Amino acid sequence: MTTVCTLASGSSGNALVLSCESTHLLVDAGISCRRITAGLRALGLEPEDLSAILITHTHKDHISGLQTLLKRTAAPLCATAYACGALSQHLLEAEHRLSALALCRPVFLEEVSVTAFPTSHDSPGSCGFRFDTPDGGVGVLTDTGYVTEEAADILPGVSLAVLESNYDEESLRSGPYPYYLKRRILGDEGHLCNEDAARFAVTLAQHGAAEIILAHLSRENNTPAMAENAVAAALSAASLQPLLSVAPRSAMGEVHAVRRALCKR
Repeated sequence: MTTVCTLASGSSGNALVLSCESTHLLVDAGISCRRITAGLRALGLEPEDLSAILITHTHKDHISGLQTLLKRTAAPLCATAYACGALSQHLLEAEHRLSALALCRPVFLEEVSVTAFPTSHDSPGSCGFRFDTPDGGVGVLTDTGYVTEEAADILPGVSLAVLESNYDEESLRSGPYPYYLKRRILGDEGHLCNEDAARFAVTLAQHGAAEIILAHLSRENNTPAMAENAVAAALSAASLQPLLSVAPRSAMGEVHAVRRALCKR
């Protein structure tokens, strides 16, 4: 059985665990090592059980717990070449553990095929991931200003998608953030709004996604209800009914079992 569980998903920290039989992959380590360890233990795991740690990009909310975590596990550290370069400069413990992932080329990490693809974010070498397992595919797409061509090509066909739905545009534009920060978030190297997430959720569901988990919601410019309602409305308008939920920002989420993708319409 393949499962996915977010340990945290938001601007204050991100981490996700994908397990497939004896293969256990941690995607991002943006919360403390203590919290990551507690989350792993709730799943019946220890840091030593990790098969690999994958990093989407090097912003603090995705790597803040990494330095300490690397002392607790011998798992290799995987990221794109640009991200590996940044990690090697800032984390001495990482230098001999790094494995650069070529974009859009699947590699096997034990029982799981992993494909990294570029995202559009203000962090060099940022990426998302597609994981293919015997139970179906899983996509992780967060921290991107728009759905890149590569993401749009690689992710359709996954059974389960973890999809950024960062902000409600009106809330952001009328909110208290300074202009430069609003411009960053709204830009091509920022984050996905609810409406963009909704459009891509429809695409994924049309290609068989049985479950979509909305992720990386802004605390100030979004609410779980806003994000879920926007995506649910778009799916309903397209007569699509995948399971839909929102990952908690700062707490461990539910364990989601990966089910085979639905047949295309």
